[in-house]
This record gives sequence, structure tokens and C-alpha cells, in this order.
Amino acid sequence: MPIHPRKNNHGEQVHLHNPSIATAMRTWHDDEAIATCLPDGELPPTLHGIALQPWLDTPRSCEGWNQDTGINLDFPEACMVELDKKIAAGAVIIEPDGRVWVTHPSNQFGGYQVTFPKGRQDPGLSLQATAIKECWEETGLRIRIHSLLGDFKRTATLTRLYLAERVSGTPASMGWESQAVSLAPLVALGSLLNGAADKPVLAALQKALHSLKQFGEPNGGYRPIVQRRGQD
Repeated sequence: MPIHPRKNNHGEQVHLHNPSIATAMRTWHDDEAIATCLPDGELPPTLHGIALQPWLDTPRSCEGWNQDTGINLDFPEACMVELDKKIAAGAVIIEPDGRVWVTHPSNQFGGYQVTFPKGRQDPGLSLQATAIKECWEETGLRIRIHSLLGDFKRTATLTRLYLAERVSGTPASMGWESQAVSLAPLVALGSLLNGAADKPVLAALQKALHSLKQFGEPNGGYRPIVQRRGQD
């Protein structure tokens, strides 16, 4: 039985009962293909002009995460209050070719075969910082947040999800909570996402992308929606 190269939060080995399978290298450059990476798996050196290399200088404190450059200070955030649920945050990370990053939770934790990266808010962390931290832990990617996608009620949480882009990192560095990370076309998400709680997220994503006219490029591709700081 394969063992995840990263130990869990208790320092224990994570045995993978139904391991995922990596896809061929060519899938990473095919915008109609699902590309899947395993922990410490082989990847192309770059994707869409951004190196696939580990994010080495990750924050080590709440203050560090709260000051991460991926946080978007340009839009206001409403408070989240749900008496019977925990608060969580995550992101839908979109590549320039229109594909979306999703995770395969280790041993289908929570019943999810595939889902979006997210996690519960730790004390002292802002919601955006929570999303950035959780995305790094579950996908190995460093993200920059563009805008709010929505707040979604799940079984045990009220989860705020953002639209975001990858700015560095590599899925090969995914933490123990994920046994694989995939890059999937939007049209494939309906069959990949097995959790009922992810269906409203997919509907909101489809609506958001159409309203922002992401698919107006001549080649049918995706135009990055995140505006770099310092640009008009």
C-alpha cells in the first residue's frame, strides 16, 4: 500500500488505500485534457510561462499569512456568521487556458473523490489568508486572489470561495491531505466533482466566468482575470 511522502499533523504516516494515477506529461499542455499529478510527481518545468517549483518561503505565522501578497485589498469583505457551522475559506484556481485546479483528498476524506481546495479558518487568520494557506497545503500552489465567488453552505461549514490564479508553486508539493491534484477543463468538472455541496460552486463558477467574458479570446482560451498590483 503506497504511503504519502508527507506525514499528517500528528506525525503519522498516511497510507493511501486507493491511490490515484498520474497522467501522461502531454496532458499538462492540452487544454482539453485532465492532467493529474501525484505527490512528488513528475511535471513539466513550466506551465503557461510560470515555473512549477516549490514555494520555499511560505509564511510561518498568522501575521505572515495575513500579509501575503496574494491577498486582494481592493474589494470589501462581508462578515460571515453561521451559528451552527464553522467558517472556512478556499479558492477556485484558474489557469490561462481555462482549466481549474482541483484536489483528490487522501482516501476520499469526507466522501470527496475530487473537490476544490479549502479549509477551516484558524484563529487570527483572515478569510483570504485562510484561502491562500489552505490552497498551498492542499495543492502546493501559491495563489493570488482576484475576487469573491461566493459563500456556500456545506455539511459542517459555511465556506467562502474566491476566484484566484496560480503565481508559483507546484502540485508535486501537495500536503498529506491530498493524494493527487488535477488540472481539469471546466466541462469536465461536472463529472469529477462527486460532492453535492460542490454543485452550487460549479454553477456559480460558470456564471462568473461567462459574466466576466473570460472566453472571448480568439482561440477560445481564458484571459487571466487577476490584475497585478501596480497596474491600472
